[in-house]
Amino acid sequence: MNPARADRLQTRVWMATGIALVGLFWLLGPILTPFVIAAVFAYICDPAVNWMVARRVPRALAVLLVIIGLGLLLVALALILLPMVYREGVLLVQRLPELIELFNAQVAPVLQARLGAEIKLDAEQFRKLIADNWDSAQDLLPTMLGHLKTGGMALIAFVANLFLIPLVMFYLLQEWPRILDELQRIVPRPMLERTMRIIGEIDSVMSEFLRGQLSVMLLLAVFYSVGLWLAGLKFALPVGVLTGLLVFIPFVGFGGGLVLAIMAALLQGEGLTPLIGVAVVYSLGQVLESFLLTPYLVGERIGLHPLAVIFALMAFGQLFGFVGVLVALPVSAALLVGLREVRCAWYASPVYLGKDVAAPPADERTQ
Repeated sequence: MNPARADRLQTRVWMATGIALVGLFWLLGPILTPFVIAAVFAYICDPAVNWMVARRVPRALAVLLVIIGLGLLLVALALILLPMVYREGVLLVQRLPELIELFNAQVAPVLQARLGAEIKLDAEQFRKLIADNWDSAQDLLPTMLGHLKTGGMALIAFVANLFLIPLVMFYLLQEWPRILDELQRIVPRPMLERTMRIIGEIDSVMSEFLRGQLSVMLLLAVFYSVGLWLAGLKFALPVGVLTGLLVFIPFVGFGGGLVLAIMAALLQGEGLTPLIGVAVVYSLGQVLESFLLTPYLVGERIGLHPLAVIFALMAFGQLFGFVGVLVALPVSAALLVGLREVRCAWYASPVYLGKDVAAPPADERTQ
């Protein structure tokens, strides 16, 4: 077969396969959440398993140790973040009238002088609203737990997914080499070389982005936690950890973490000192992330622009819900490689080069 014709055939096969997978993903979306979560975690943790296997640890034991370590890490994060969110939410509600009075006294006059906008909030109305609804707000958590107990099917589904994720992750990590061998075996032999090259490029982009971004998240979580602690913020550890985790979403991580830190500084009621410390820490953190950590650990050559990342997260979330958010970045990395292949095929196509594909060779026309 003509090499150019074979390349076009392979491109069509890959496009058809991609469309079929998207359609299947759309149909099975509601039940895919635990499998997708397990697959993402398995992909991220596979290097740790391979590192242990290379040091003569049995693969099953290595997989078990990695899953246990990941579970302990997630439990620790939950124990750090959930109490902070609850305590800070209660404190925010209690001190909301004071913050409104502070806004009316210091911020509103500046806005009126600079922008001509007269904004004044009624603190007494907020006090009355909080007093009228405080008892019901206090009973919100027991009420939610009560509904969770009565919602038997939802509770069963949640518990099943909770146990299914590590189970699927264990089998994926245990069978990962065999899965790769089987996938390689079913590829048609004429397409094998190009297919493996494309898969290698996809793996390179995904691994560099996901594992590099994970390193950035951990380092920034440490930086923000220590920096906010030195700045005197009481909730330094949970705010710093949450900021590091949110960094995975460009702009949203920095903005969301900054808002949380400012709220925590205001709730302390210690004047401008904590606010100045928050401003310094987040300014240094942004410089550290943009000019050192992300270029060095993630790399400029990936080609996933921050705006493309945000669009992918929003688009996949709109189309496929929570599962779409989980797979948005890996699928975007794969699509990036696919678009590069399509671009190369276009530049080499007779249409782009201006050649007549139907014209016979010159030696045949002279006969």
